[in-house]
Amino acid sequence: MKHIGNIPVWGEHEDKTIKQIETCAATADRAALMADGHLGYAVPIGGVVAYKDAISPSGVGFDIACGNKAVRLDMPGSELRARIALIMDQLWTTLNFGVGRSNAIRIDSPIFERDHPGWELEATKPLKRKAESQLGTIGSGNHYVDLFTDEQDRVWVGVHFGSRGFGHGVATWFLKAAGAKDGMEVEPCVISASGDLGEQYIRAMTLAGEYAYAGRDWVCDHVAGLLGAPIVEAIHNHHNFAWREEHGGEQYWVVRKGATPAFPGQKGFVGGTMAEPAVILEGVDSEESKQAMYSTIHGAGRVMGRREATGVVDRKTGEVKRAAKITRAMMDEKVASAKVELRGAGVDESPQCYKRLNEVLAAHSNTVRVLHTLTPVGVAMAGANEFDPYKD
Repeated sequence: MKHIGNIPVWGEHEDKTIKQIETCAATADRAALMADGHLGYAVPIGGVVAYKDAISPSGVGFDIACGNKAVRLDMPGSELRARIALIMDQLWTTLNFGVGRSNAIRIDSPIFERDHPGWELEATKPLKRKAESQLGTIGSGNHYVDLFTDEQDRVWVGVHFGSRGFGHGVATWFLKAAGAKDGMEVEPCVISASGDLGEQYIRAMTLAGEYAYAGRDWVCDHVAGLLGAPIVEAIHNHHNFAWREEHGGEQYWVVRKGATPAFPGQKGFVGGTMAEPAVILEGVDSEESKQAMYSTIHGAGRVMGRREATGVVDRKTGEVKRAAKITRAMMDEKVASAKVELRGAGVDESPQCYKRLNEVLAAHSNTVRVLHTLTPVGVAMAGANEFDPYKD
């Protein structure tokens, strides 16, 4: 860990990422940057920004309450490997991956009750029907459903996705209402947490968080049902959210974009890449942990942009504007060498596009400890032909 000005920074980052967290810190009371950081929409992924009396809708971002859940099943790894192809076929055909998808399975969730707080807001009312239809869908980009085995050859299910089109619609409404600047390298949108707009945003954000939790719960339960194995342990938390917390004896709204809460003893699931291990970790108490505002990574972190990986082709002329750095063959070779059964995914999610998770974790060795190492056996993500409209 090092300091850039008064900002604690873990790991190594591009200049643009450092500049972005410095811009954020100029309007915040505290800021920090995790080792999986990279450029994000107004606030870097891996950024932690805290305000005593304000909140940042652009800090939370468009995919409100994106998060990770992992469940351990009462099932041996040998049984999973023996029928992994069939299991992945069932998973792929019964779950919905991609943008704008509706769940073919109707989910009755308490979150849609008429008197549930949050639905009466102008920002959320028009989105309720969309939210009902999309609950339990996974989305595109780096969102996934994975099957793992741990060091004891026990089976785990890991998922990563957020509040879908509902969260995106909420963020869009509030950023417009607040007059936010559009773009990646702009000042973050910061509003009073005690003002009317801020209070409405907190209510809508909280609802989106509950919605995201409900979706991940349903997907994990559905996969456990496909495997015919009961869940015996669950670890669940999210990022892209703001929490009211005490640090150093003072109260803050702590915004974590692509950063995860990691208070002492708090467990988290952190994914790597489709061909490399993930981990179950927990926070520890240390001076570095306090400086991180008890935050840690949410993944390995990108080192290559999506368009850099896939290249850029003019849709009208077919002219190659920028050559692709990653090919399908390169990705398939990585996946095959790891013996992973893959469904979907584009080359912009290839392992070469990411940092190595073990190196990122090493930067946080004084703030978290690894409890379990999870080896991927099956991976499902949206296909390469999906356009991802989210800006985070």
